[in-house]
Amino acid sequence: MEHHLNLVHNIPFFSIFFAMFCGIITPLIKNGRTARRLHGFMVLLIGALSVVLLVNVTQNGEAYTFMMGHFPAPWGNELRVGPLEALLAVLVSVVMFLTITGGSDIIFKEIVPEKQNLYFIMLNATFGAMLAMTYTNDIFTGYVFIEILTIASCTLILAKGTKQAIVGTTHYLVFGCMGSGLFLLGVCILYGITGQLLFPQIKEGVAALMATGNYHFALMIVVSLMFVGLGIKSALFPFHSALPTAYGSTMTTSSGILSGLVLKAYIILAIKLTFEVFTVQTLVELKIADVMFVLGVFGMVMGSVYAVRESRMKRMLAYSSVAQIGYIFMGIGLGSVAGMLAACFHVFAHAVTKSMLFVCCGAFIEDANGKEQLENLKGAAHRNPLAGIAFTVGALSMIGVPLFAGFISKLYFATAALEMTGLRLVLVLAALAISMILNAMYFLPSVIAIWTRPKEDGEGASKRAQTSPTFALAMVLFIVVNLVLGIGYRPIIDVMKQGIELIQMTL
Repeated sequence: MEHHLNLVHNIPFFSIFFAMFCGIITPLIKNGRTARRLHGFMVLLIGALSVVLLVNVTQNGEAYTFMMGHFPAPWGNELRVGPLEALLAVLVSVVMFLTITGGSDIIFKEIVPEKQNLYFIMLNATFGAMLAMTYTNDIFTGYVFIEILTIASCTLILAKGTKQAIVGTTHYLVFGCMGSGLFLLGVCILYGITGQLLFPQIKEGVAALMATGNYHFALMIVVSLMFVGLGIKSALFPFHSALPTAYGSTMTTSSGILSGLVLKAYIILAIKLTFEVFTVQTLVELKIADVMFVLGVFGMVMGSVYAVRESRMKRMLAYSSVAQIGYIFMGIGLGSVAGMLAACFHVFAHAVTKSMLFVCCGAFIEDANGKEQLENLKGAAHRNPLAGIAFTVGALSMIGVPLFAGFISKLYFATAALEMTGLRLVLVLAALAISMILNAMYFLPSVIAIWTRPKEDGEGASKRAQTSPTFALAMVLFIVVNLVLGIGYRPIIDVMKQGIELIQMTL
């Protein structure tokens, strides 16, 4: 690991600082569209810098730490940067930019003008918090930005200002506070038994405790509290009930950000804790991996079952997210590097696909005068063909059709399962098969519905909606990114492998 710093090494700190700084100055901008342009510039700049960082660390095969301030362990604040973190930062930037670009029209129609700049304050805070959770190398920084992300997320849900949005926000906040509280309790106990806050030093302390058997039960409680807390915040089954209420009552743009990125930020932190603090082997020995595996498998199936029964598109997509989160935790619960690799790739596949689906859903509902029942969305793809094509691509990806991102992640889950034996192998393959069938049972009817002209279709019903250039650009790029993940996935997998290897070598 290199310890000298150059300008490229400063990119992670600058990215977090610039995102939060834009959030601070946005209240001075009274015009919502100007705030939107500042947000877009910020995300584009950070995304470009993240690409530069990714190329640099990948070509050099390096990982490094960036100390914030001059406080040594155990109270220091650090960022850790390697190929995996840089790749995740690129993902967050791309999905954030495309989601807000595609949903800008909805934002300016559904939020009153005097509050539009406030919405972008929370978007900037959300973006900065997700970057911080991606790069953090100390547990205190991780917790602080968990809380920032929770508050910002609640505001994104509440932005619409309706009674339903208030109820959805309250429900989401209750679960969010529960998850944060459990995580904080775990952090406090962990600090008490290790005396450390930085990931590498905590890892050494945990390894020593596992070797000697001291505080074994306390350590099991710590890991349970932290992962259950993150599981609640990422809507792992059975802690998912806040999602349909929240996503069904807010703007589809907010739903796309929350489902595509915010849920993944907590999972990214869980993956970092798995690799950089506790290790996969520790999770297996403490039986935490088994619990995550079981909950993940149940989530894969039950989330899809709930989605099949749902007739409102936004709530259907919310339950679909529950199922897809189950995939990720099932991969982590396999307790192997192959399972973690599949989980990491599915973070990418689901982030890109679900955000695109929510933005398309928003366009359909707007064209249907606010109605979101599938029956009322018949013919929506004829009124907005580009949204129809993008929704179809997203649906096929979620089902697991070849050439799309979702197929590759499911393929890697199946490959990881083949390393297992006995009941676990059977459960993974059965859950994958059942979930894919259930995915088809609710996504295919949705695709058929939007491409089916209603019986009373007349000239007015089939009239095409006006599509803004920004929406068209976002949909085309979403489709391209999905196809890149489905066809040109190999370089992305290689970067993930390199990142995981560097974590195992340097920490």
